[in-house]
Amino acid sequence: MIFETLDTTGHEQVVFCHNKDAGLKAIIAIHSTVLGPALGGTRMWPYQSEAEALNDVLRLSRGMTYKNAVAGLNIGGGKAVIIGDPAKDKSEALFRAFGQFVDSLGGRYITAEDVGIDVNDMEYVYQETEYVTGVHQVHGGSGDPSPFTAYGTLQGLMATLNRKYGDEEVGKYKYAVQGLGHVGMEYVKLLKERGAKIWVTDINQALVDKAVDEYGAEAVSLDEIYDVPADVYSPCALGGTVNELTLPRLKAKVICGAANNQLSNNAIGKELEERGILYAPDYAVNAGGVMNVALELEGYNRERAMRMMRTIYHNLTRIYEIADRDGIPTYAAADRLGDERIAAIGKLKLPQRVGEARFKGRIRGGH
Repeated sequence: MIFETLDTTGHEQVVFCHNKDAGLKAIIAIHSTVLGPALGGTRMWPYQSEAEALNDVLRLSRGMTYKNAVAGLNIGGGKAVIIGDPAKDKSEALFRAFGQFVDSLGGRYITAEDVGIDVNDMEYVYQETEYVTGVHQVHGGSGDPSPFTAYGTLQGLMATLNRKYGDEEVGKYKYAVQGLGHVGMEYVKLLKERGAKIWVTDINQALVDKAVDEYGAEAVSLDEIYDVPADVYSPCALGGTVNELTLPRLKAKVICGAANNQLSNNAIGKELEERGILYAPDYAVNAGGVMNVALELEGYNRERAMRMMRTIYHNLTRIYEIADRDGIPTYAAADRLGDERIAAIGKLKLPQRVGEARFKGRIRGGH
């Protein structure tokens, strides 16, 4: 059954990682190494079942292949999930055991932060393997990628506003921001700096209070965020919030946010077109974080990272051009852009371990 699934999804390798003593249950999924080693974050989440965890890591790793391809990076797509509650199940032993599994892949998979993981957790992983990005700057890393993801989301937003309304004046429009984690809060800050009206919601009341107090946002309940009279709906938490139940309630004519897998299914993407709602494909919009950490493979430079974020504007513009050219929804146009680049660059037969030697000069501890 698993091999049948992999035939459908196109994954190259799936690794089940178990260390009873450390309490580790994890899955690493490598979707593609055509463009280079598979780069993608590790997510820690209290999955209800192993099947749910497997489904999530397969879906997320495939998304990373397309995100990295559309972003113009010479890296493939992968992802990892650790089954556990990040609020109570973290330990040094768990992350170091996970690091050993990452290291055993010899550079085919390079990890980073994702939901439930922070830079301090990555430091433990880094003690066991060099194939880690997003570590503290003292080790040659770039630290927390969230500000770059938020800035890249802003670039995608500007391209999308220009496509929909013919201008890039962020402050003219009203925003419904769902999710105030590291990326969501930074995004709210950027919107506020440009004078925008913002509604916010989050399961964490302290974060909502911060957005209200520091950025002048208006708080609404978790369910009410779909009903506010916003021009732009910006999902910045977990995926699937644009679905059969929420779509009829949205007033916004633009969907652009930092969350992954925002559409519950492809049929929703087609319905958005019919309703005249412009969807900015999520993995093209939120590529700022992976662009930033990918630079660590070559020697990190913050100024170059900020320049790379601005290419997200042009990537979104290209996606909208493809949608027009081929008469397809924007989510399909993003996939097509990724497929076209993978096919073209894959023929050049790039070294499969393009990032491997780049790690050798970094300062490491722990051994």
